[in-house]
Amino acid sequence: MTRKLLAESFGTFALVFAGTGAITIDEISGGIVSHVGIALTFGLVVLATIYAIGDVSGAHINPAVTLGFWFARRLAGRWVVPYILSQCLGALLASGLLRMLFVNHPTLGICQPSGSSSQAFLLEVILTWFLMFVILNVSSGSKEKGLMAGVAVGAVITLGSLFAGPISGASMNPARSLSPALVTGQLSSLWIYLSAPVLGTLLSVGACQCVQGQGCCDSPTTEKRQ
Repeated sequence: MTRKLLAESFGTFALVFAGTGAITIDEISGGIVSHVGIALTFGLVVLATIYAIGDVSGAHINPAVTLGFWFARRLAGRWVVPYILSQCLGALLASGLLRMLFVNHPTLGICQPSGSSSQAFLLEVILTWFLMFVILNVSSGSKEKGLMAGVAVGAVITLGSLFAGPISGASMNPARSLSPALVTGQLSSLWIYLSAPVLGTLLSVGACQCVQGQGCCDSPTTEKRQ
């Protein structure tokens, strides 16, 4: 368990440090990184992390993904809370380090709606639904299968960030949104980014069952696979 939890902490640290770091540096540098660069940063760090720790912990690096595997009966319940706590710890460490590096930056890459809260909420639900739907269909149990699993998941992250990032932030990840919000003290919109991904991932399990049949969500739990 220790190796798995450390892997989840390291992976989530990398995601938040690189992704929200790209947003922060883009704002400081006057847009040199660019919106496209930010989207690619998120997608590439997820892709790299899946290949680095996917065979250790499954590279969930996202509480919504962990809950999605649990909803789909691919992850034993005893793993859920430790995984989520490890992910949140890694994310908080990343945001804390970014605060040390960029002391005067006010937001550190937090997610905030640029329009209405309902618009951002619906976008986050749909984005997470699609992300989890892809993950469920390219994974075996709670781990990725095949050489292209990381590419598929990274591509979905990049796609969501490219077209929805300017409106909702395209978080799809409660830990990614929680850590900069806590570090900067800006919590007013946090409820969107904690609740919408959970709803989206729950809906994706039902969609997977409709498309794949019973085989989508009746895989043995991780204890039987490890």
